[in-house]
Amino acid sequence: MAAHRKPRQRSLSGNTARTAATLALAGAATATAFDGTGNAEPQLTPAQVKAKVDKLYQEAEAATETYNGSKEKADAAQRRLNSLRDETARKQQKLNSARDALGSFAAAQYREGGIDPAWQLALSSDPDQYLDGAAFAERAGERRAGAVARVREQLREIEQLRGAARIELTSLRSRQAELKRQNKTITGKLAQARELLARLTPPERAQVTGGGSAPGHASRSASDPRAALEQAGSVAASGSRAAAAVAYAYQKLGSPYVWGATGPNAFDCSGLVQAAYRSAGISLPRTTYAQINAGRRVSRSELQPGDLLFFYSGISHVGLYVGNGQMIHAPNPSAPVRLAPIDQMPFAGATRVV
Repeated sequence: MAAHRKPRQRSLSGNTARTAATLALAGAATATAFDGTGNAEPQLTPAQVKAKVDKLYQEAEAATETYNGSKEKADAAQRRLNSLRDETARKQQKLNSARDALGSFAAAQYREGGIDPAWQLALSSDPDQYLDGAAFAERAGERRAGAVARVREQLREIEQLRGAARIELTSLRSRQAELKRQNKTITGKLAQARELLARLTPPERAQVTGGGSAPGHASRSASDPRAALEQAGSVAASGSRAAAAVAYAYQKLGSPYVWGATGPNAFDCSGLVQAAYRSAGISLPRTTYAQINAGRRVSRSELQPGDLLFFYSGISHVGLYVGNGQMIHAPNPSAPVRLAPIDQMPFAGATRVV
């Protein structure tokens, strides 16, 4: 019988192996094309980068205004908590003094209270003096009873204060956690914007961020307060306080944008407006959402220097009107405080503070 042998597999020839490898690579490339991996990210034009960066800055600024409002509430909660703690400490000190006084009385009563009052009267060498002393002791006892009642009331007050402090502390910690989340959102969006701008050449970046003659003008005005005041004084402001706010804004041209900053050397948009009117003796709220309700609404056709201008549907940006269709505002981290046309952003409304 012939031996049954397993057929020997035929090896691939050189040409066949190369063909198979080529087909495998082609298949892998096709699969890669379909699943979207392995493709280089398309190069964005400067206009596309500008659109993306503007959107990121707008989102970051909206988050910044929310952060500013949350921080204001957190600061208020911290002040209330500190006040409660101070008041608790003061009442605790008074309570300790009252307890010490009652402790001294209790010790004296223990030392002297072992003899029945009838025997004390019988054994007294001067009964009249004893009776006078007993009447005085009775009145003192009433005072001590009042002191005990006051101690009990102080204990209740201290416990109420501690309860209020615990509630305030819980609120504060919640607000602090919210601040951390908002901080993360803001810094994340600003980092994305920086990464997009880093892809551009310096001339393209200057075009996208608006870096041109305006910053030079800003820095000259900012470095010469007299020139800024003269420029502000040439504007027919609606009142002396509005003029003072406009003059302050001119003096701050060229100052850097820093989110959450209210001056004197750096600002975000609402921080600049708040600081400008603070210099004029007027206190404004911290956020754009509150500032728009801080005065009388005016239409765009009625604008006067010193009016507050608000932009975007979410009221997330504010500038200070200085006349001739121009405003001073703190735009974003890539641009300092500067003059700009008011039609540069979607107009949402205006408020006249004075």
